[in-house]
Amino acid sequence: MADPSTSRAPALAGRGDERLAAVFLAPALLGFLVFLLWPTLRGVYLSFTRFNLLTPAEWVGLANYDRMVHDPIFWDSLRVTVVYVVINIGVQTVSALAIAVLLQRLTQSALLRGIVLTPYLMSNVVAGIVWLWILDTQLGIGNEIVSGLGLDRVPFLADETWAIPTIALINVWRHVGYTALLLFAGLQAIPNDMYEAARVDGAGEWRMFWRITMPLLRPVLAVVLIMTVIGSFQVFDTVAVTTQGGPANATNVLQYYIYGAAFGRFQFGYASAMSVALLVVLSAITVLQYRLTRAGHTDLG
Repeated sequence: MADPSTSRAPALAGRGDERLAAVFLAPALLGFLVFLLWPTLRGVYLSFTRFNLLTPAEWVGLANYDRMVHDPIFWDSLRVTVVYVVINIGVQTVSALAIAVLLQRLTQSALLRGIVLTPYLMSNVVAGIVWLWILDTQLGIGNEIVSGLGLDRVPFLADETWAIPTIALINVWRHVGYTALLLFAGLQAIPNDMYEAARVDGAGEWRMFWRITMPLLRPVLAVVLIMTVIGSFQVFDTVAVTTQGGPANATNVLQYYIYGAAFGRFQFGYASAMSVALLVVLSAITVLQYRLTRAGHTDLG
C-alpha cells in the first residue's frame, strides 16, 4: 500500500516552486504595474481632459482628439517621423544583415563582435553631441574632410533636406551593431549541414543566402524588425540634442512635438491624446508586421 505522504510530496514541492517563482517575479510585476500599466491608463484618462498641472483635470471628452485630427503640425510631425523610420529601418536592416552574414561566414572573432557593438554602448545623447561636433558646418572634422575633397561644406543638421537623413544615419551608426548581433545569433541556429549540402550541389554564396539564410532567418528578422520599428517611432533624444526640431520643423518628429506640447506649453491633455494615437499606430503596425512576416513560425524542422 502506497504511503500517502509520498504522494503529497510532489504537490508540496510544486507549491513551493510556485511560491519561489512568485517571489522572483514580484519586483518585475510591481515595476510593470507602477511604471508601465498605471502611466498608460493615466495617460489614456488624461487624453480626455484639459490638464496643465496647475489646476485639476477638466473632462473635455473627444476635444483633444478633434484638435489632433485638425492639427497640421501633428500630421507634419507624423510625416517627418515616417520618413525617418523608413530611412533608419531600411539602412539599418540591410547593413546589420550584411554585417551579421560576414561575421558568420568569414570570422567568429569575439573581439570583432565587441568592436561592432561598441557604438551601442554609447547613449543616444552622447552620440548626438559627438556627431553634432563632427558635422558642424564650420569647425566639424566631417566638413573639413568634405572641404578637403574640394566640395562645398554641407550643413548636415541645419538644412531641411539633409537634417532627417543625417539624424537617421546617426542612429543607424549607433544601433546597427546591436541589430547585427541579434541577427548573428539567429544565423547561429541555422545548421551548417544545409550549407555543406548546398555546396555539394554547386550552389554559390549568393544562392545560399537567398535559398537558405533568408528563409531560415525570417522569424528572427521579423522580431528584430518589429523591435526596431517601435524604437524608431519613438526617436527623441537625438533630435533634442542636435536640431531641437528645426530647421523649420524639418526634424520635428512626433515624440518631440508631444514633448513640446506637454513640457513646453503644459498641454498635458493634448499631449496624452497624441501619445495614445501613437500607441494605437504602433500596435497596428506591430500586429500587421507579425502577421505578414509570420514571426511565430519557423522553417527549421
